[in-house]
Amino acid sequence: MRVATADDADALARLINDAFVVERFFKRGDRTSPDDVRSLMREGEFLVHDRPDGTPAACVFVKHKERRGYFGMLSVAPDLQGRGLARQVIAAVESRLRGAGCDALDIYVVDLRTELPPLYRKLGYVESGTTAFPHPAEATQPCHIVVMTKDLRG
Repeated sequence: MRVATADDADALARLINDAFVVERFFKRGDRTSPDDVRSLMREGEFLVHDRPDGTPAACVFVKHKERRGYFGMLSVAPDLQGRGLARQVIAAVESRLRGAGCDALDIYVVDLRTELPPLYRKLGYVESGTTAFPHPAEATQPCHIVVMTKDLRG
């Protein structure tokens, strides 16, 4: 995995939007834009797993503050989904943040994505709270965020 640069923003936005098309049942519009990707790069970093031809196959946004990490926008190209690539990316994120001194890692899952919490539970994440959906005007139905946390010390 490599750290993305601003030159990757267009390709990452396309990848993320392709991967998040599954959220169209409750969310209007694209998941992100190249400008949003560049803005997030100022807060943290995108890690990228490239295809053999050098184009992104998967990416994830990662940041940490002190001993707590966060990842989001985990995206795998639709033609590569279901092959274990997301698990490899998550393992790389956990290793990277553990190495950065993080004790805990948070992810945010929209409550309407009911298939996701069981998958993250299998990886050691537990529900640790809820928060408001960050863009309520983009939602076509009521929803909120479920915060899931993994203890990285074990």
